Amino acid sequence: MKIFHSINDFSSSKKTILTLGTFDGVHIGHKKILERITQNTENGKYESLVLTFFPHPRMVLQEKSEIKLLNTIDEKIDLLEMAGIENLVIHPFDEKFSRLTAEEFVKTVLVNQFNIHKIIIGHDHRFGRNRTANIDDLIAFGKQYGFEVEQISAQEINDISVSSTKIRVALEEGDIALANEYLGYDYFLTGTIIKGKQLGRTIGFPTANLKIEENYKLIPRNGVYIVSSILNNKRFFGMMNIGYNPTVGGENQSIEINFFDFDADLYHQKITVSILHRIRSEQKFDSVSLLKTQLEIDETTARTYINSF
Repeated sequence: MKIFHSINDFSSSKKTILTLGTFDGVHIGHKKILERITQNTENGKYESLVLTFFPHPRMVLQEKSEIKLLNTIDEKIDLLEMAGIENLVIHPFDEKFSRLTAEEFVKTVLVNQFNIHKIIIGHDHRFGRNRTANIDDLIAFGKQYGFEVEQISAQEINDISVSSTKIRVALEEGDIALANEYLGYDYFLTGTIIKGKQLGRTIGFPTANLKIEENYKLIPRNGVYIVSSILNNKRFFGMMNIGYNPTVGGENQSIEINFFDFDADLYHQKITVSILHRIRSEQKFDSVSLLKTQLEIDETTARTYINSF
């Protein structure tokens, strides 16, 4: 997949079949659109193109927005590449770009820069200054400038309107099962393993502490989860705690993973952790001994779940 960091950087000798949007999560609704694009470019006559934006428009246009995203930009790139997209344009979103009228956007970007043959979009797509233009406007522009418009209806997306917002809400509520269903894959966190307080070692549950650099990445609700990772080219399972470690007076949120049947140094390694299932909420115990007892129960629960695959 070719990656361009500005609309102006893109060039191609072929006409394009494209879609555009933030694509946060690259969920099952997005994949319906991406599949349609790749199907339309199978004969090699056209090239597939996705236009997305970074930072997220809400981060720019809403001064107090604290939106958390389902993917970091690197994670989104990987997901779009796996979907078979040939060209990805990641355009820096700013106020100047947001002020383009719908027709200016269509003429200067879609027609002049992207050499568009067809655009494929979701049922609720809006665009242009203040998002005032809709599918009917786009169809009219298509007739005016000579490109096709194809719309993916809500009914085609499993008869539900899947949205990144619904997935964010599910994760914030700890409903990892619903989030994963909407995503079409297991929600994952990518970060670097750093040294923690190493308390887990003293009670038989050594943990790898995951640090995520991107502060805009959405961390699911505090609690204990069943997870998996590819470590040294092999899949390992474990349980992960997201929270403040109230039993030992923790003050900062941490992400700690206890991998089962794994004994190797992970410090400074970058890993991806897939979240499979939520076991329980974070709790404060009256003693470290009671915490250890609960962790033993959690491990039994986790291993039973893993063995049921």
